[in-house]
Amino acid sequence: MVMNLPTWLTLFRLALVPVVIAALLMPLAGANVVAAAGFVIAMVTDWLDGYLARRWDVESDFGAFLDPVADKLLVCSVLVVLVSRDPRIVVALAATVIICRELTVSALREWMAELGQRGVVAVGAAGKYKTTIQMAAILIMIFALDLQNWLYDLGVGLLVLAAVLTIWSMVLYMRQAWPILAGQVDRNADR
Repeated sequence: MVMNLPTWLTLFRLALVPVVIAALLMPLAGANVVAAAGFVIAMVTDWLDGYLARRWDVESDFGAFLDPVADKLLVCSVLVVLVSRDPRIVVALAATVIICRELTVSALREWMAELGQRGVVAVGAAGKYKTTIQMAAILIMIFALDLQNWLYDLGVGLLVLAAVLTIWSMVLYMRQAWPILAGQVDRNADR
């Protein structure tokens, strides 16, 4: 395995996960600002590692595996902490939908990769919109967590919108993959 700057940036993003979570859980004034800063750094490194890997043509199987893992660990762990800090049903339901979708689509992508059909469920426009809104929602909620004001409520509203887009993008991925999955199930049933 060759280690390059994009891979190191992804590993750095993984290392930020416990930092962001610890800051969110600290009962200190301003700790949420530290968590928000860590989240922004993670978002920037997510964009930068992909950009550099493509630009320098150093994309690797390890990087392709590690990048979404880092993203999912960050998003899912932050959502769990946000629900623990604000257990209202709207926050819990939106977070649950997003986490369940992440697990489902990750499993779908793994299965499709095993079938040699990874490209069938490549990230599309709906997934990119979902991710943009989801990251904005989480960032706003982290930053305004201690305030619980209109800004925080905006973040919650965006999280609900992200949950709706999450379902929509999952349906699109499933629809794209269904002909291949159905054929695989039929072949296995014949055995």
